[in-house]
Amino acid sequence: MDYSKAKPAEVRELIREGKLTGQTSGMCDGYAQANLVILPKALAYDFLLFCQRNPKPCPLLEVSDVGSRLLHTIAEGADIATDLPKYRLYRKGELAGEYTDVSELWQDDFVSFLIGCSFSFEGDLLAADVPVRQIEEGKNVPMYDTNIPCESAGVFHGNMVVSMRPLPHDLVPKAVLITGQMPRVHGAPIHIGAPEAIGIKDLAHPDYGDAVTIREGEVPVFWPCGVTPQNVVMQSKPDFVITHAPGHMLITDVKNVNLKY
Repeated sequence: MDYSKAKPAEVRELIREGKLTGQTSGMCDGYAQANLVILPKALAYDFLLFCQRNPKPCPLLEVSDVGSRLLHTIAEGADIATDLPKYRLYRKGELAGEYTDVSELWQDDFVSFLIGCSFSFEGDLLAADVPVRQIEEGKNVPMYDTNIPCESAGVFHGNMVVSMRPLPHDLVPKAVLITGQMPRVHGAPIHIGAPEAIGIKDLAHPDYGDAVTIREGEVPVFWPCGVTPQNVVMQSKPDFVITHAPGHMLITDVKNVNLKY
């Protein structure tokens, strides 16, 4: 079904009931989506500092109260433990499982970080006749590990992850201008063309998400990505972290237009 015109609360309810478990690109036109990191309070300050030092891949939209599964600002009535289609659990940097509900894993000392997502600017790109290939093809956005270092904070260190959208050369300036107005959902591209320059060896085999078609006359355009914390978790190896599964976001009640300059 097409959920592009659905309201966020309606989609969150379907997700909570287990009726939607797929990726969320293209859902709820006009509303921001958010990446998720849940970790114990003992790690929360280090991660907050990491986000502040790396605002392009990790633009914070909200931080929860300690132990709370509810949010105050971006998604009224949302339950962090049930309202994303798919979660990942990491133990000491290793992927230990995927879940559609993490209620049974919940701890009283958990702090949740909601991080801006590039899905949020895709509606503006489409409205300006800039193609978004993974929506056209019904896929998850391709995401790649890079050699771009993030600034370390406490126990957290590692390299940036980027999302990629192929664009006709003549539309790249328009895409840069549109997304540059939305720094709270990653902002302007961090790299254009030449994937090998940022450590990407094969665009046909993304580290996360799905490969998409790159047509003749198009150039790959790379944006900072909210999957960066997952790469950082795998490199930093903290004991216990829960994240969203790449592409499976929290759909918020915040209009994208309110995240612009």
